[in-house]
Amino acid sequence: MASKTVKTSDEILCEGELEKRSHSLFQVWKKKRCVLTADRLRLFSGKTSPAKELFFHSILKVDCVEHTSKYVYFTIVTNYYKEIDFRCTVESCWNAAITMALIEFQNRQALQEFRRCRYLRSASEPGDPSSPGR
Repeated sequence: MASKTVKTSDEILCEGELEKRSHSLFQVWKKKRCVLTADRLRLFSGKTSPAKELFFHSILKVDCVEHTSKYVYFTIVTNYYKEIDFRCTVESCWNAAITMALIEFQNRQALQEFRRCRYLRSASEPGDPSSPGR
């Protein structure tokens, strides 16, 4: 039987450098120290500034935009269709790590919702002593 490995929200899946494109007039690429966990991506600008957090419950998808010989360009799309542009070196595979973590998060959410609906349905079936009508 295969063992289940459940990742906690504090467990670091990936850590390193990622570049984020600014939304300023010149759209420069700024290096960020990043930490990927099972439920979010943390972006650190400096040693003292607080991290900006992209929680997976607010992310719709990760779109891979372009591969070059040096970089992979990708966009994180939020639930409100805000697009945040990133790039990473080809070797770092940040886009793949974020995509896999997001898929795992979405699968866990879907399973929890399925179990909740199944429990609510079974609790409301006739003949069930725990049914609300009894």
